[in-house]
This record gives sequence, C-alpha cells and structure tokens, in this order.
Amino acid sequence: MEQHIWHILIVEDDQRLAELTRDYLQSNGLTVAIEADGGQAAARILKEQPDLVILDLMLPGEDGLSICRKVRGGYDGPILMLTARTDDMDQVLGLEMGADDYVCKPVRPRLLLARVRALLRRREGGEAGGEGPRRLQFGRLVIDSAMREAWLGEQSIELTSAEFDLLWLLTVNAGRILSREEIFNALRGIEYDGQDRSIDVRISRIRPKIGDDPMHPRLIKTVRSKGYLFVAEAAEALGGC
Repeated sequence: MEQHIWHILIVEDDQRLAELTRDYLQSNGLTVAIEADGGQAAARILKEQPDLVILDLMLPGEDGLSICRKVRGGYDGPILMLTARTDDMDQVLGLEMGADDYVCKPVRPRLLLARVRALLRRREGGEAGGEGPRRLQFGRLVIDSAMREAWLGEQSIELTSAEFDLLWLLTVNAGRILSREEIFNALRGIEYDGQDRSIDVRISRIRPKIGDDPMHPRLIKTVRSKGYLFVAEAAEALGGC
C-alpha cells in the first residue's frame, strides 16, 4: 500500500525560522512549503488545501487570527498556531478562531514534529476509530468517526479537527467523567500543566453546535473539580425536539 505524503504549509515571515522548520520537517518525511505574506496566506490555504497549516500569529499583511477565521469555512484540515510563550489570551483566541493546537515560541523542533504528527494521525482517523464503534447516535446527534463528521438531525455540524476529536472522546465515554488530565493526554499526548485552557475553550465552542445550552448545559456537563461528562440520556431526549 502506497504511503501518503503529507503536505504542510508554514505561514511564517521569519525566513530563518521558516526555513529551519521546513528543513527539519522535510528530513522527517514531510513535504513542506512556506508562505511569508499574511495577506496572501488565506487564499493559498484555500487553493492548495494542505494537509496541515503551521500558522504564526504575528504576520505582515494579515495576522494569524484573521487568517484562521477567514479560512475555516473552506478548509477543514488542522491548523497549528505558533504563539509567543506569554500570550495566554492569544492562545485562547486562536482556539476560538478554529485553531487545533498551538506551540509556543521559541519553537522546539522535536515538540513541533510530535504535535504535527499527532494532528495528522487524527486527520487520518487513526486514533478515533480503533476497534470500538465507528458511529454513535444520541437522539438527533450523530457522530461518525470514520467520516470524521457529525450531524444534528439532517444538519451537518461544522467542527474543527480538534473539536471533533474532543466530541468523539466525550461521547465514546458517555456516562463517565473525564478529567482534564485524561482529555489532555488522550488528545495531545502530553501531561496537563494545570493552566492550559484549550479544553475549556473547545467545550464552549462545541456546546451550541450540538444543541446544548451554553449557559445551562445538559449534554456536556462540567463536574466541578473533576472534569467533563457527556450525558447520553439528555442527548437522546433531544430526539423529539
């Protein structure tokens, strides 16, 4: 069976950093292109549809948050953002705009490669399917891990790659409280540092998309000091809505 060659687009105006990152990723079997102009990045992402985008937040022409927001309607691949280490708010905003993960600068090549590979594996469906169920249904809510799509009734739900992974993890563990530590380790392969807010941001984005009430959630409940719980009975009760 022919191995898929992954195509990566780096959107980064620091030429030295971009070229070093490209060379390192290419030495590990990936095909990499560089775009330095933020003003041209969105059009190029939509046209070329790379398997993954590494997107710097600070760019000339147009910033990374704006680019992320602009392409999300027509690009469903993973977006990995590069952020300044201290900009917690930028990290949260990036996730809210549809980024799938982030790596803080200065970039550590091995960490970046690990995050890239994890995102590409999930895009391929390698982690969502396994030996378990491929399709789950709770009332009007349907999640298909093979297609990596979800529906609410007849309406397709727009989810980023990371949002789908989190929704699948919660629903396949319906009825069981998942701690932030468990979720973090399952989705990112690293230990939870006690401060990262990416899980909470994604939960807040997923709730309204699946018909949950963001102010008084019944489907994905926050269990104080413990984690998150997907309530199958509440989802199935939506069947008559």
